[in-house]
Amino acid sequence: MATSNNIHSLSVEASTSQLAKVRDFVAEHAERLGLSEKEIGNIRLAVDEAYTNIIKHAYKNIPAKPVEIELGSDNSQLWISIKDEGESFDVEAYNEPDIRERIKNKQRGGMGVYLIRKLMDNVQYNRSGHMNEIRMIKHL
Repeated sequence: MATSNNIHSLSVEASTSQLAKVRDFVAEHAERLGLSEKEIGNIRLAVDEAYTNIIKHAYKNIPAKPVEIELGSDNSQLWISIKDEGESFDVEAYNEPDIRERIKNKQRGGMGVYLIRKLMDNVQYNRSGHMNEIRMIKHL
């Protein structure tokens, strides 16, 4: 775990076996900022969804692929950046799911991006070279 200027990073493999480690890493830093249990839970869930999407969609469940997680904060915000080298997410092609329809039809999945956007204050997707990044911001 590297630390500089209030920036913390964690490198993990794209595997559900690393989920607890990722969740704990994020929660630990959110707690230090004095966020409420509810806010920490929301951030943890957003990170969980983003990381799971990388495992499933960017890397197609191929284990041992690298994921870099970096988080930092200042007086006004906490930001979390998750980077991978998998297939990119086409934000232009994304359509928000019809929640009532999904519940009525008992459909599972497909809610990750929607949830991340609801739980965080700002979400950005970037692709630079062969690197994808989802950057999530929570105002303090």
